[in-house]
Amino acid sequence: MDSTPSTGLDRLIAGYRRFIRTGWEPHRKRWETLREGQQPDVLVIACSDSRVDPSQIFDVYPGEVFVVRNVAALVPPFETNPGRHGVSAALEFAVQVLQVKEIVVMGHGRCGGCKVALTGELKDAAPGEGGFIAEWIGLLDHVRGPVVHSHGTEGREAEHAMEQAAVQVSLDNLRTFPCIRQKERAGELRLTGAIFAISDGMLHLLDEETGTYAPVPQE
Repeated sequence: MDSTPSTGLDRLIAGYRRFIRTGWEPHRKRWETLREGQQPDVLVIACSDSRVDPSQIFDVYPGEVFVVRNVAALVPPFETNPGRHGVSAALEFAVQVLQVKEIVVMGHGRCGGCKVALTGELKDAAPGEGGFIAEWIGLLDHVRGPVVHSHGTEGREAEHAMEQAAVQVSLDNLRTFPCIRQKERAGELRLTGAIFAISDGMLHLLDEETGTYAPVPQE
């Protein structure tokens, strides 16, 4: 009899059962320490893309990283206007309450959000039909022009340029938050940009002084 899970929920339940056997039971003491709270020292801002799970890529244990995920791993600028500022609330919690020491913005190759920002294909879409996506990736509007001027709107080179630009936009916007800016200047918080390449599994780190990325050496 075929025991292969037949639905998405079936696969999740099967995965949960494996987790209990291999991820929870062997590390029960660690889970017990986490009952009273969490003390991660790193915040990772990543894309919602199902292929780029930070916990998997960085091979971390529960409680080691605080993760914020959204379309294209974007951070909005500091704003005080009324609204539901989900990313800003998560940043505030990580920096002010958890007192993280590192923030890593991790973009990735083949990012659908960055591609849509590049092509502009959803700019006239209604909310619920692509409009929410268009509004969100509008955070990249001011860098789209230079990317298009240099690389056009199609092809891997143009997409890669937009992916790199998106990481820098998020880093720049992080620094508009007073608490982050102050902590970085005081040496209490470090910001890093990175891109994970789905095609070869390589992680590249950004040198903000030169604007270039270098792959993390493999041992």
